[in-house]
Amino acid sequence: MAEILRPLGNVARALDSIANHEFQRVHLTKGQYLYLARVAEHPGIILERLAELLRVDRTTAARAVQKLTTAGLLEKRPDEVNRKIKKLFVTVQGAEVYPLVQRENVYSNGIALQGFSPAEAAQLASFLQRVDQNVAENWEAVKQGQIRNY
Repeated sequence: MAEILRPLGNVARALDSIANHEFQRVHLTKGQYLYLARVAEHPGIILERLAELLRVDRTTAARAVQKLTTAGLLEKRPDEVNRKIKKLFVTVQGAEVYPLVQRENVYSNGIALQGFSPAEAAQLASFLQRVDQNVAENWEAVKQGQIRNY
């Protein structure tokens, strides 16, 4: 079987490291750009769904959201029906930072896909979506307490 996890991990770590370095100038620390981007893309998202999108536990997501809220980039608003539910939104300040996150994403995608034809890039994207779905199902099962049989 082909080894895909090491190269995927290398790519993810390298791009995350680059992004973390570049986003220091707008005072985003380790990985916070991911949370800002997902909230900007899904206004009104709740914390649990955000954690699922990023494949992190709720505590990790809550900590990151709290830091971004304190920094003035995100805000929590109560749901109109159930006031216990807090929805997340990007603030004006966060909306000013988000285009930089988008530009970095487009640029990094371009770098990663250098030398690929449009058809190859589309095929790779399709394959990676399938890999993501496979892993997501396994992640959810383990999160629910199942033990994987190696």
